[in-house]
Amino acid sequence: MPKPPRYTAEHAAAGLDTKFPEIETWANQFPGYEIVIEDPEFTSVCPKTGLPDFGTITIRYMPGKLCLELKSLKEYLQSYRNLGIFQENIVNQVLEDVVKWAKPVWAEVKGDFRPRGGISTVVIARWPRGKTRS
Repeated sequence: MPKPPRYTAEHAAAGLDTKFPEIETWANQFPGYEIVIEDPEFTSVCPKTGLPDFGTITIRYMPGKLCLELKSLKEYLQSYRNLGIFQENIVNQVLEDVVKWAKPVWAEVKGDFRPRGGISTVVIARWPRGKTRS
C-alpha cells in the first residue's frame, strides 16, 4: 500500500488566501537609487507542525514613483506572526505585495530562516519574474 503524502496541497497553499494589510507608500523624489529594508525579527508558523519559524526578511528595491512607508510595512510583516505558511510562500507573497503597492523598477525579497532540525533555508525571489521552468 502506498504511503500517504506527508504534505498535502492544503499545506502547500496554507496562508496564501490571507487578506494581508495594505502597505502604504509615499511619493519618491529622486530617480535611480536602491532601498534596502531588513526585518531581523521576522516570525511565522509552519503550517504542518505548528512550530514557529524565525528569520530575517530583506527587501531590496529601486523605487519608481513610490516608496514603501516603513510603519505600514512593519505592520504588514507582523501579520505573518501567527500565520501558518511555508517559508518559500512568505518570500514570494512579500515580493508580490511590494510590487503591488510600490510598483518598483525592480525588487528582491530574501528570507534567511534560522535552522530547525539542523537545516536552515534561504529563499530569494526577484521581480520582474524570470521565465518559469516547465
